[in-house]
Formats: sequence, structure tokens, C-alpha cells
Amino acid sequence: MSTHLLLPALLLGALAWGRAAAQSKLNISKVRATPPVALSYPFMTDSANLKGEKFEAKALLTTAFLVNRKDFGEEIAADTSRYVLFPKAKEGGELRFFSFGVNADRYAKLKVAITSPGMLELYVNGKKELSKTTAEDSLQSAKKVEKEIAVNPGATEFSVKYLSLSSSKLPQEAVSVLVEAKDSAVTLTERGDRRPIRINDILEGEKVSGASISPNGRFVVLSYASVNEEGKSSRYSALYDTKTAKSLYIDKPMWWMPTSNKLYYTAQRGYSNALIGVDPATMSESVLAPSIPKDGDGFRIAPSEQFLIYSMKESFDERKGDLLNLQSPQDRQEGYFDRRYLYRYDLSTGVNRRLTYGKRSTALNDISRDSRYLLFSVSDEQITERPFRKSSLFMMNLETMQVDTLWTDEKYAGSAAFSPDGKKILIAGAPEAFGGVALNLPQGVMPNSYEGEAFIMSLPDRKVTEISKRFDPSISRMAWRSDDEIYLSVVEEDYENVYRYSVSKKTFAKLGLQEEVVRAFSPARSAAAAAYVGVSASSSTRAYAYDPKSGKSTLISDPSKERLEGIALGSVTDWHFTASDGALIKGRYYLPPNFDAAKKYPLVVYYYGGVTPTPRTLESSYPLHVYAALGYVVYTLQPSGTIGFGQEFSARHVNAWGKRTADDIIEGTKKFAAEHPFVNEKKIGCIGASYGGFMTMYLQTLTDIFSAAVSHAGISSIASYWGEGYWGYAYSATASAGSYPWNNPTLYVEQSPLFHADKIKTPLLLLHGMEDTNVPVGESIQMFTALKILGRPVELIQVKGENHGIAAYKRKIEWSHSIYAWFARWLQDDPAWWNSLYPEKK
Repeated sequence: MSTHLLLPALLLGALAWGRAAAQSKLNISKVRATPPVALSYPFMTDSANLKGEKFEAKALLTTAFLVNRKDFGEEIAADTSRYVLFPKAKEGGELRFFSFGVNADRYAKLKVAITSPGMLELYVNGKKELSKTTAEDSLQSAKKVEKEIAVNPGATEFSVKYLSLSSSKLPQEAVSVLVEAKDSAVTLTERGDRRPIRINDILEGEKVSGASISPNGRFVVLSYASVNEEGKSSRYSALYDTKTAKSLYIDKPMWWMPTSNKLYYTAQRGYSNALIGVDPATMSESVLAPSIPKDGDGFRIAPSEQFLIYSMKESFDERKGDLLNLQSPQDRQEGYFDRRYLYRYDLSTGVNRRLTYGKRSTALNDISRDSRYLLFSVSDEQITERPFRKSSLFMMNLETMQVDTLWTDEKYAGSAAFSPDGKKILIAGAPEAFGGVALNLPQGVMPNSYEGEAFIMSLPDRKVTEISKRFDPSISRMAWRSDDEIYLSVVEEDYENVYRYSVSKKTFAKLGLQEEVVRAFSPARSAAAAAYVGVSASSSTRAYAYDPKSGKSTLISDPSKERLEGIALGSVTDWHFTASDGALIKGRYYLPPNFDAAKKYPLVVYYYGGVTPTPRTLESSYPLHVYAALGYVVYTLQPSGTIGFGQEFSARHVNAWGKRTADDIIEGTKKFAAEHPFVNEKKIGCIGASYGGFMTMYLQTLTDIFSAAVSHAGISSIASYWGEGYWGYAYSATASAGSYPWNNPTLYVEQSPLFHADKIKTPLLLLHGMEDTNVPVGESIQMFTALKILGRPVELIQVKGENHGIAAYKRKIEWSHSIYAWFARWLQDDPAWWNSLYPEKK
């Protein structure tokens, strides 16, 4: 690998948000240097190669070597003549790197000039930009090389790769660097110890994505995802031993057996798909089954570890030709006529038994701890009645094949799991499930079906009891710890926490975990132990071992620690207000690094508004710390309709389509700006995506407080989204519960921004993936068309090859830069970045 490909990841921590005097011209006053790497001339078997070329000293400059961030340990200051001086090679040649950083307060074109008598290469953000392949004998005759380089706001990383030769007549080597902005309004500063965060920092690097603990609680399998500076991703795992605090790299995906403390994986052995067991203490392997089915959609090993249950797909779509007669709105999606059935495979005998058959798919829910019973569900489409699906749950005796029906045609129940003693099942569902036993709303108020509730069914009498009716957090995941103890992962305001529920006492207790958002929680089956992965507003992913008895969390993985140590993040502060209707609306705000309360900053307001809160995470598609690092105060809030605040609050989302939610955003923005004198009230921008993109458009029809607005994948016409989006009518089963274009045209017209486009005067940036199946790209196109006809300031960026979110690394960088440049244009009165990305066509 060439050296310049290694540099971006390695130099991240070396640059900083400088505190030097602001200016548009910088003579670099100091650099950080690596130790020299000694070079020698190659052995000359001949005086020239086949082209007749003789070996020259400049060829040594192309030598690649690995550079680590810690290698840049020596700081060298420039002398009074602005040269950085260092010893020349004593014998042969030496290569070393010098790094320095420049921060620009806006998009800028810089002229970088390097004067030196030696040979060198300049890298900018890891990419080679220029070379000097001549050497001079004196400082007076030193030549200058220069290049114009466009840089984005924030930190730019520069590295000089320098070749020193012992044959030089100079007493020492010297380099002088001048960086000058073409626009004198640009402010440049040199690095300090840390630098502002960039979108690359969000996308790149190593993150721990999952943790799974062994049944006895000793070992934890940690899953990692890594993205390099070229956008290439990779995944791997590691085995952590809580007893020795040591980690071992695992080169293949592995999972825990349900009862014994062994790992397993599958591997092709000859013509067979073998199930391999692994002892985590010794990593020795054994064949658990020489041949298991390999054509299924995944499997689950029974607690007895004597058999596995797997699902097999069968396709029944026999339609051919270019004309397709759709059977349902869902028939537009691939696999509408696919069905999945359950099979049992005995590991010792190899006997493969089919368990289910019919017109409908069956899905495995759980296997009882004694491995005698199976829970499986059947789902039916019910297109004539919301929520357009219904489910039935069955319990199969695996010894007799007798099947008991636990419920039929339940519209709002989800998955179920056996209690350890097999006498109860734990059920996930919406407030309306089981006749609405979990409803906690006034008469006539429709609940938000995205609000997660929990239920327990007693198997002997089939009685269903709700356990969360008066528990405000929304339950997202559940797991039995014992017959009397359940772990609940919940959305609680803008946090994601874990609770312990006592079945006998009917009480909830929040676990004191170390992160604001717990993304994965894995309790041990047969020990008082757990592992979890979490993130927070100002920290990346970390993994912990957890002791439920003491409540102590032990950090076992922090892959982003070194990376974040070199980055300056501004503060994050909670800020709440009481709305005009008396509701407490919670939020938080982010300040720029090196915030100066005496200054006025433009404000960016971020929201979603479509059911879920904006979580307290560092990394996201809209990383709020990155916006703050670009010189904005950032305010995000959890408006009416959001889950995690109780059923009454989330019910405000139903049949609203912006009502009350928009009022909260407008009122919150005005109050926040009024209460914080460092906010420039005339420079406020807003941004949202999906339902948040709809909110962006809708807000501009109601208010003129925003100077710039951004909508990604937003909905402009509720009716067209309802009918055309793959999940439009299904999502509307909650958002527009019971309302359709024919029975409530007022909702579909009056709440649609498109029908009020003439009220929009705010400069609006529309972005949309061209392959979006959730919110079709036409939603942005029709708003773009309307505003163009009206002569309003609007831009539409269509992203090729992308669906509802932007996934590809390069496109995500360009998409993010487009948003930042739009805000710079309208909130910072600096159109240069935007114009460089999208030059005006004449």
C-alpha cells in the first residue's frame, strides 16, 4: 500500500482547532515530525535499465513506509527566517514526514508554496498534490513549488514527505511553507492539539456494533465494523475474556450455543455444510454436525442442543412476460409470492422434518427452555382494514406435533417468547393490542401504534395482562432473565435505556449503564452477567461488561478513543421549554468548539417529528457536532408526536401531519433564539429528513423565521406519498389512522406543503435518492417544479443509485458537503462553496 493511502487515518489526531491570530496568510511556524527512515541506494547489477535510464536519487522519494500517528512526536519550530531546520542524512538517504494543519473558517482556495533545497512531496488530506524532484546546494538557490488547493471549512491536513541525502552540500535541511487564501476574508489558523470534527470522522474509523455474552457470562463476542479513508468497509469479531481482560481476533462470524459455553459457526466441508463448535477457552474446534441444511434463511439451535429449527423459502410467483397484474400494493415489492416454512433438523441423526405448510408464511418466535415446545406465528394481509395486517400465534408440541392456538387475527401484537419455566409468554405489541388493555388515553383519542408496550400471557388460561400501560418509555426489545425478571430495552425521551421488570412486584428499575443510548444489551442465560454496547452525544461506540448485582459497568472496548482524543467537540446542553398548550418540549443544543459567548452565531434547527426522537448519538446521517464545528449553534428538539414520552404525547402524531408538531418547532426556535443572545435571529436554518423533510416544507408554509431550509426525501403531497410509496399507506395507518383521500380530503390537501407552495419564500434545498421506494423522488420533484414556476429560490439534488438514505461513502460525503454549502450560502453569506460544487450554467 502506498504511503499516501495510509495518511488520512493516521494523522487525524495531529491537527487542531488553532488559537493563533486570525489571518488570510500563514507562514507555518511549527511542524510535527516522524523519526527519519534510513535509505540506501540499490545494488546496481547494471548501470541502466532496459530503457537506458540510470538510477537517480529522486527515485528514493517514492519509497513507501508505514506511518503511525504516534510517530509524529517531535515538534520543530521554524526559525526567524521562517524555515524549519533539521539534520541531514549522515549516510545514504533518509525519509521523514512533517505534518501541519490549517483551519479555514469557510470554503477557500489556498495557494500553498513550499521553498526548500531538498526533494519532497506534498500530501493534502492524504492525497499527493505536488512534488519537487530537484535538489539545490544552498538555501539561497532553493526552489519554490506551489499549487492552488480548494479546501472545505474546518481542518485540512498537510504532510510533507522529505528526502535528505548525505551527499548534499548543505549543513542541514530546510523547509519553508506559506499558505495564503485568495480571498482576504477567509480566516486561517494553525493547528493546536486538537481539530474540529468533520463528516469523514463520522463515516470512517472502527466501531463496535454488537456484544453477545456466553451463557456462563465469562466471554463476550464483540462485533466490529470498520471503514477506511477510501470508504471501503470491513467486518470482524473479537472474543473478550472477562476473567483475563484479553481479546482474541476471530476471523469468521461466530455465535453462542444456547446452553453450553461454546461458540459455533458453519463451514463448507467437502460437499456438506458442517456445524462447528469452538471452545472459547482454548479455541479448539469440534464437529457438532457434519451436514446441516444450507439453503435456509437462518436457523436457531434448541436449548437442548439436539436439534435446530430453520426456515426455508419457496417462491410461488409463476407470472411471466412484461405485463404484471398486481394482486396487492405490496405486490410491487420483490417476493410478494414467496412463502417461508419451518423445518426441524436433528443434529445426531440428520433427520429433517417439515413442521409447517400452507398458503401463508410461518415465522419462528421461540423455543421453550425444555425444547419441547415451539412458538410460531402466521401473518395475513388484510388490505381492507388498518393496519392492513393481522397475525395469529401457535404453540407446537414437538413431541406430538399437536398445535394449540394462542390467538388469531390480532392486529397489533408482535413477537412472543417463553418464560424460563414455560408457563408464560412475553409479548410485544402496540397499545391497541388484545382489545386495548394497554391503552392509557382519554376516550376517543387514537393511540400511536409505534408506541411499544409489553404483555404477559398465562399459558394455562390464555389470560393476557399488560405490564407497561403506565410506563412512559416505549419498549423496543425484551428478554427474560428469570421467571420473575425481564430486561426491557426502551426509548426514553432522547435516550435509549435498559430496565429490569419484576413480574411479582410489578415494578420497573432502570439500570445505571454508562451510555446515553444503549444499542445492544446481552444478558447471560445462566449467570448474573451481561454485556452491552452504547453511544452518547459526544462519544462513539463503546462496549461494557455489566454486573447486575453490583450495578458496575466495566469498559471492554473503546475503538474510537484515540481518534476522538485528537478532535475538539463543543459542549452539549439540555434546553427545554413549556409550549403554549402547556406541554414540556425537551431538547438540547450544541455549541461550536472554542465558542465565544460575545459573538453572534447562525442557528441550525434539526428535527424529525415522525414518531421517533432524535437520539443522543455522535454518529448519524445528520451529525450535529459536525454542524457545530462549521460555526453554527445547533438546536434539536423532540416535538409533539414523539414516542418515549408516554402515550398521550405520541398520540399527537395521529391524524396531525404537522399540526402541533410545527407549532412546537416554531415556538421552540423563537424562544431558544430569544433566550440565547449568542444566536443571530436573522440567520436561522432548519433541516429534516423523511417525515422531517415533510416538516421542513410544511414549516416554510407557516413561518418566515428561517433564512434557509433543507429537506431530504421529504413528502410534499400526503396523498401521492400515501398511494405511491412502498410503505405509504402502511405508515399512514398510524399517521392518518382511519383517514383517506376520499373521507378526509381536508387532511390530505390542507396539510400537504405542495398545496401551499405559494407561501414558501425561504431558500429551500431539496435532496432525494433517485431509487427511493419509501418516499418516491416525485415528492421533491413536484415541490421543485412548483417553486420554480413561482420564481422562488429552490434547488433540487437527485442522488443516483440511492434509496431513502444515502449509503455509498463517496455520495454521502458529496451529499453532506452540499448541505453544508447551502447553509454557508444563506446563513454565513458565503456562496463560494456552493458555487464550487454547482457552478451556475449560463
